[in-house]
Amino acid sequence: MIEVLIVDDNPIVRMALRGYLASAGDVTVVGEAPDGRTAVTVARRLRPGVTLLDHRMPIADGLSVVSQLAEYSRVLVLTSDDADELIAGMLRGGAHGYLVHGEFDPAELLRAVRAVAAGEGWLSARGASVTIAMLREQAAREQEDAVRAEGTRARRERFGLTRREQDVMALLCAGHANAAIARQLLLTEKTVKNHLASIFTKLQATNRTEAVVRWTGQQ
Repeated sequence: MIEVLIVDDNPIVRMALRGYLASAGDVTVVGEAPDGRTAVTVARRLRPGVTLLDHRMPIADGLSVVSQLAEYSRVLVLTSDDADELIAGMLRGGAHGYLVHGEFDPAELLRAVRAVAAGEGWLSARGASVTIAMLREQAAREQEDAVRAEGTRARRERFGLTRREQDVMALLCAGHANAAIARQLLLTEKTVKNHLASIFTKLQATNRTEAVVRWTGQQ
């Protein structure tokens, strides 16, 4: 039996959802909540298999509590708002599904509840399009990060700094003075100065600022 918690500030919507779900022999509504704060309290106590979550509610809206609810239940968002930012926020917060009022019928609602209860996803057409866009953005970021990392690796290999000199440079870039670098790397200040002299030579820098600029690729 799939236990469901309905979270919506409109009692008529809650009654309608309860009626839709009553037609299924494998679904039972175990609780209701009129706002996000109450929903978290009820979900923590009941641990329902699926929580049907609205967004626009008093006290605490759906987006503000979705990550908390996701700790106790799989979340299926049911709302009238199909803004890209909201859909993305709900999915990032841990929601397994997203449906927009007026765009689904009782049969689809039941299919969505069963899918989410089984750990699968269920998205409206708009939700699917936002998810694809999110995945593309993530892939683009990962590609940019990989290119940046490769550039950094190539640049550092070109300078030929030793591992210890790279450690010193990391702390130098973080703004640490020689004494602090020495403490963190368990070196003497004289050894740090020797490393810096070698670093300046390899980076063709005359001071700390130039060394940081060249090491971080700003020049």
